[in-house]
Amino acid sequence: MKVFQSISEFNCTKKTVVTLGTFDGVHLGHQKIINRLLNSLENQNLESVVLTFTQHPRNVLYTETKIKLLNTNEEKVQLLEKKGVNNLIIQNFDTAFSELSGEEFVKNILVEKLNIQKIIIGYDHRFGKNRLSDIHDLIYFGKKYHFDVEQISAQEINDISISSTQIRKSISEGNIKLANQYLGYNYTFSGIVVSGRQLGRTINFPTANLVLENNQKITPKIGVYIVESVIQNKRIEGMMNIGYKPTIDGKEISIEVHFFDFNQDIYDQKITVSLLEYIRDEIKFDSFEELQVQLQKDKKISFEYFNKK
Repeated sequence: MKVFQSISEFNCTKKTVVTLGTFDGVHLGHQKIINRLLNSLENQNLESVVLTFTQHPRNVLYTETKIKLLNTNEEKVQLLEKKGVNNLIIQNFDTAFSELSGEEFVKNILVEKLNIQKIIIGYDHRFGKNRLSDIHDLIYFGKKYHFDVEQISAQEINDISISSTQIRKSISEGNIKLANQYLGYNYTFSGIVVSGRQLGRTINFPTANLVLENNQKITPKIGVYIVESVIQNKRIEGMMNIGYKPTIDGKEISIEVHFFDFNQDIYDQKITVSLLEYIRDEIKFDSFEELQVQLQKDKKISFEYFNKK
């Protein structure tokens, strides 16, 4: 898959089939659209193009509310590459881009830059300055500039909308199992392993302390989770705590992962953690001994989970 950091970088002599959107999460609903995009290429000398954006357009147009994202751009690239997309354009969505009229967007970008033959888009998609253009305008422009428009049905769009909303809600509530079902894969985040206070070592639960790679990504509910990572091409099982560490009067949110049967030095390395199951809320204990007992219980629950899996 070829990745372009702006529309201006894209150049293709073949005609293209295009879809566009934020594709945050690249969840099962999005994957249906991508499959339709790829199916449109069969027996035709065409290239697929996904046009997406560096940030969620709502975070630019409506500054009073900020949407936390399910994917970093790097994760989005990896997910779309797995689907077999030919070309991915990650366009910076800024005020200037939002000022393009509907016809300017169609003529200057879809037709002249993307060499479009067909677009696959939601029936309720709105575009152009102040979002004044809709699917009827797009169909009109398609006839004017000689490209086809394939609408995604109301039911499919509703499924996609519900999925995006439900995934964010599920993650914020700790319902990782449901979020993973909607995503079609396990929710992940990445961070750099940094040196902590090493208090976990004193109770035989050493942890990798993570500093998140991207603060625009939604952070799961505070609590304890069953997780896994791939470190040096090996799958490593573990459990993770997200929270304030109330037993030691922590003041800031920290993320600590205790890996099972693993003792390698991974300081300053970037690791990706996949969330599998929520175990419990964070608890303040009266002593380290009580904390250690609870961690043993959490570990047992985690082992049972992996054994069943």
